[in-house]
Amino acid sequence: MTQEEAFNKLLKYCTYQERCHEEVRSKLLSLKVYGNDLEQVMSRLIEHHFLNEERYAKTYAGSKFRQMQWGRIKITLQLKFRKVSEYCIREAMKEIDQDDYIKTLRQLIEKRKQQVKGDRNAIQKTAQHLIGKGYEPDLVWKELKWEE
Repeated sequence: MTQEEAFNKLLKYCTYQERCHEEVRSKLLSLKVYGNDLEQVMSRLIEHHFLNEERYAKTYAGSKFRQMQWGRIKITLQLKFRKVSEYCIREAMKEIDQDDYIKTLRQLIEKRKQQVKGDRNAIQKTAQHLIGKGYEPDLVWKELKWEE
């Protein structure tokens, strides 16, 4: 595959949805594009604004929080898994409004309490569930005490 063919293929790949550098690199490797050609294609994608890791991180963080109701810890870990830079992760976390974050946490607490109602370990199970969704343990426990 020529460099131009790889660029055109990755152009479509990046246009379809936001991608991080690691996803694009993996896609190029799967297309058997290596070395200088790989770097050139990635550079052109960045230069033409089809590949932007900060934009990717912000989009990822915002959508995972709004759609999946993940907490900051889980979002951060997933971005690190995708080899997104610390700077981009910090910028992405700014996309999550603190008031919305607390409001969502409280809604999840209420929802989970209804699911485990009558269970003698209801508070423990609620906390465990929310910590598993990536919310900070101290914040979860503080909100659970507030709910009591």
